[in-house]
Amino acid sequence: MDDARRALDELIQKRGVNYSSVSRLLGRNAAYIQQYIRRGSPRQLDEQDRSVLARFFGVDEKILGAPARRSGPVVELVHVPLLNVEASAGHGALAEMEAKSAQFGFDEKWLRRLTASKASSLSIIAVHGDSMEPTLHDGDEVMVDLGDGQARLRDGIYVLRMDDMLSVKRIALEPQGKRASVLSDNPAYPSWRGLEKRTLNIVGRVLWFGRAL
Repeated sequence: MDDARRALDELIQKRGVNYSSVSRLLGRNAAYIQQYIRRGSPRQLDEQDRSVLARFFGVDEKILGAPARRSGPVVELVHVPLLNVEASAGHGALAEMEAKSAQFGFDEKWLRRLTASKASSLSIIAVHGDSMEPTLHDGDEVMVDLGDGQARLRDGIYVLRMDDMLSVKRIALEPQGKRASVLSDNPAYPSWRGLEKRTLNIVGRVLWFGRAL
């Protein structure tokens, strides 16, 4: 008698019921459970029968021979901190607090498709204002790669410091590559053109954004 049959037999004895009553519980013929335990037929319990018996006796199905559940593949998550600071997409927000307030977990392989930077170079901050609409909205959260800044400056959306305030703006390099424009996607807000690249105080490149629906 294998472990599953022995366990079921002991449960029946402890509950004070008999084979035929348990068989009827399953909607089977009266000899079904006796044949399963004593004669080994069927070789294993039907999945639904096993589930009913487990609930009836208040035990885990594994005791009655359920196969071990296969766990899914282990996904390695990279934790990126959400900082208590806002990057203005309006008139600028003071970067006074940069303590961690929470963390987001990202699949490591997915993250590697966005950037080769180390996780320690990544942060998430909130967008404040509407100067980058329709691309970014007030309240959006953006992932900033602090390791992708001045040295590799190229067209894209960046967080930069302007007058001691954090701002999120679009940067477009001019054809010769020595000057750049700092642009607001919302035409109601100002843009700055023909700036020398070295004068820009780049915090990092925006890689991703999240938005509540």
